[in-house]
Amino acid sequence: MSHAVDSGAETVLHVGGAAPYDVVVGHDLPPRLPALLGRTVQRVAVVYDGDLVDLADRVIAPLRAASYDVAALGLPSGEEAKTAAVTAECWEALGRAGFTRSDAVVTVGGGATTDVGGFIAATWLRGVRVVHVPTTLLAMVDAAVGGKTGINTGAGKNLVGSFHEPAGVLCDLDLLETLPRADLVAGLGEVVKCGFIADPVILDLVEATDPESLTASSPVLRELVERAIQAKIDVVVADLKETGGADGHPGREVLNYGHTLAHAIERAEDYTMRHGEAVAIGCVFAAELAARAGSLDAAVVDRHRTAFGRVGLPVGYDATPFDELRATMGVDKKARGSQLRFLVLDDVARPRILAGPSEDDLAAAYAALVGGDS
Repeated sequence: MSHAVDSGAETVLHVGGAAPYDVVVGHDLPPRLPALLGRTVQRVAVVYDGDLVDLADRVIAPLRAASYDVAALGLPSGEEAKTAAVTAECWEALGRAGFTRSDAVVTVGGGATTDVGGFIAATWLRGVRVVHVPTTLLAMVDAAVGGKTGINTGAGKNLVGSFHEPAGVLCDLDLLETLPRADLVAGLGEVVKCGFIADPVILDLVEATDPESLTASSPVLRELVERAIQAKIDVVVADLKETGGADGHPGREVLNYGHTLAHAIERAEDYTMRHGEAVAIGCVFAAELAARAGSLDAAVVDRHRTAFGRVGLPVGYDATPFDELRATMGVDKKARGSQLRFLVLDDVARPRILAGPSEDDLAAAYAALVGGDS
């Protein structure tokens, strides 16, 4: 099992398994990078969101001070980075720089940067070390932990990728100080999701805290970050490659709560909607679907709307016809053949798979979103 070690100003969350690593939460963490990379590494590719030059420089400085040969690779911002063309450009840059299997990649950015940077590390020479330095709340609690990497194609999001666990993750809360408020709020979408699927204390904290007080220096935000990461670690350690959990637990698929509709909405919106916003909508949809399938009480459905809505996330959606979203959901990674599969709840922290829901229930659950606040 994973566990947390509070080392003064830092909290170390250990990820066990075949390739163990630590997730460090705290402040002023870039100086830790050389120790994570190790002495055998000579060259480091810092793959960063091109809009975050200042943050990237804060990561590059201790690497250069430690005499690493640093190649700085700026990417397009956000989902525009997650293409085969951008990935190929980075492969070519690694080749020109003479990167060997003993060298390493460091990612600096949000979830998209983590996804594509991790994929570059996973595929260069069939896998080199990667350390993630997430700069958004979303990436800290979601993309940076668990070893999933990927890029998008015309058919959908994250359909090309691999599992490649990092050598470490540095969640430096100082990097959130310049994060736009809307992006911080969007990151809370994945945090609240973790409350519903695994840790009800997250919901209690969200419901008891003035959302405006959740800032980079907030002790409550830090606890939410640590709890969300721990929830993900516990799932990932038990089921790294999404083959299924024990005793009927959905395993790693539980982390995809709300994501089937969320990914369809993101594609319909041409990836202009923030991921956490889409997840919030998708979780409300999944709750409505579970209620119509007879497994979830109305009170828990209402709690979805109030918890996500309290932090400022959308809980309704009507911008895309359901038929279009339904077609996109058909190519979701969780689908099996022509059958849709949804992660739903029987109660808070009681997840299960709902395979092949009726088309009437799907349409009715979406109709409930149309009446919600967006």
